[in-house]
Amino acid sequence: MGAHQVLGGRFTLKGTSHTVHRLGYGAMQLTGPMVWGEPKDRKTAVAVVREAISLGVNHIDTSDYYGPHIANQIIREAIHPYPKDLVIVTKVGAKRGPDKSWPKALSPAELTSAIHDNLRNLGLETIDVVNLRVGEAHGANEASIAGPLETLAGLKKQGLIRHIGLSNISRRQYLESQPITDIVCVQNQYNLAHRHDDAFVEELAGKGIAYVPFFPLGGFKPLQSATLARVAVTLKATPMQVALAWLLHRSPNILLIPGTSSLPHLRENVAAAALTLTPAVISELDKISREKG
Repeated sequence: MGAHQVLGGRFTLKGTSHTVHRLGYGAMQLTGPMVWGEPKDRKTAVAVVREAISLGVNHIDTSDYYGPHIANQIIREAIHPYPKDLVIVTKVGAKRGPDKSWPKALSPAELTSAIHDNLRNLGLETIDVVNLRVGEAHGANEASIAGPLETLAGLKKQGLIRHIGLSNISRRQYLESQPITDIVCVQNQYNLAHRHDDAFVEELAGKGIAYVPFFPLGGFKPLQSATLARVAVTLKATPMQVALAWLLHRSPNILLIPGTSSLPHLRENVAAAALTLTPAVISELDKISREKG
């Protein structure tokens, strides 16, 4: 079985030459606890990134505020110079306070500095995709994103960014972005229990725009569901594998970025893309959102 089959098929980012395997890798867990500082075992962190690439991953999601700086430095140590088909996606719009907080960083100076930090720590001259992260810790708000998005569009014109995405946004904010710059992806919270973006996923699919869910198993407190557990046992899989497989079946524009600092867990995540869910199983799993209401 080829890597593209194992990793959920391929998706071409709209308006780009980038075709990625639908199952990628998220770098948040490469750092220490609370996404802060060095990992407990840096050699293993480097090995995880290298193994992801060897398993066929060609889409890495990261940010220079993971650590800060640490995740990007580990990615660079592990696989620079980068494979030609690798797409690196980063996020800007926040920073880390000395108390490990996540204050917003949306001014022109802060966004420009963040782009240069990402370029330096990743060892790049241009970033493939930059997501503008907005909203609150609990989800999207309805604040205008025009100002920060115009800053990123200017940096794109300078050649520092190839493409722009949006993270933690509402549909209204997506619509606000349209006159400002092309958007290649939206990254929001979405999973078996958190399906507020159902219609938005469909809308973006119709436009050929990638939708990238974060928290595929519910968030910092993993989803507890008897239905999910029962299906996982039936399929001889883990609940996380089933949750990932459901997302791949949900819509062809969904790209996954599960993260881990464990080699066995990485291999489990990749194996999830080979799970086949029957219509009956999908119907069972679809009940979870109604259960969690």
